[in-house]
Amino acid sequence: MRLQKKIGRQGTWPQALITFLLPLFLIFAFRWFVYEPFVIPSESMVPNLLIHDHILVKKFSYGLKPPLGDGWLYKFAEPKHGDIVVFRFPENRDVFFIKRVIGLPGDEITVQNGQVAVNGKPWVLNPLPADQYFDEGFYNYYHEKTVEGDEHIIRLFTKYEHLGPEERKIIVPAKSYFVMGDNRDQSHDSRFWGFVPEDLLVGQAHFIWLSCEETLASAPFICDPLHLRGERFLKTIK
Repeated sequence: MRLQKKIGRQGTWPQALITFLLPLFLIFAFRWFVYEPFVIPSESMVPNLLIHDHILVKKFSYGLKPPLGDGWLYKFAEPKHGDIVVFRFPENRDVFFIKRVIGLPGDEITVQNGQVAVNGKPWVLNPLPADQYFDEGFYNYYHEKTVEGDEHIIRLFTKYEHLGPEERKIIVPAKSYFVMGDNRDQSHDSRFWGFVPEDLLVGQAHFIWLSCEETLASAPFICDPLHLRGERFLKTIK
């Protein structure tokens, strides 16, 4: 009886270990392969993404990536024009950026005064009423439509709207993407540092699960419950 009791006690250790480790494994697996949370730190994607928006990025939008490092385990889809993607910054891979895909491999991109053209076809800009926003007079807002017909909103600084640089044409190389922020005049993007290699893609921004005007002073990544943006909860990103 003592021998059976001793074996029984020993048998509980593997079970306890599995009970402890399994939830941790599931949490990390979810983060590695399904969704990963990020917080928006800047205005580069205004008006679609605001500072302190907490978003979930779909890791399996384009394929399966290894838990650590870059590259792909298996790739089954490609980003499309207009997708909002998170990626590792090519000049510092410890930093994550979020931008909108403007050019795909092989595309000829033209950007002048905030106006985008892909392969000679301009993305249509339709002005939005100024009274929808609080900073009218400084910025103009537009519905921008891709060649495929997908629409999103961008912001242009009125002072420079017609004083942009001379038109330049850029050819996107293979396995790379040309990206820009929706806040065209306040975005550090492919116009300044070049293309995003496909191996640095993390995933596609899917939805906002939490948003706030201010964070806690002692914990900058935690929303102040007194300054939440309830209207942005569970908002799909497009």
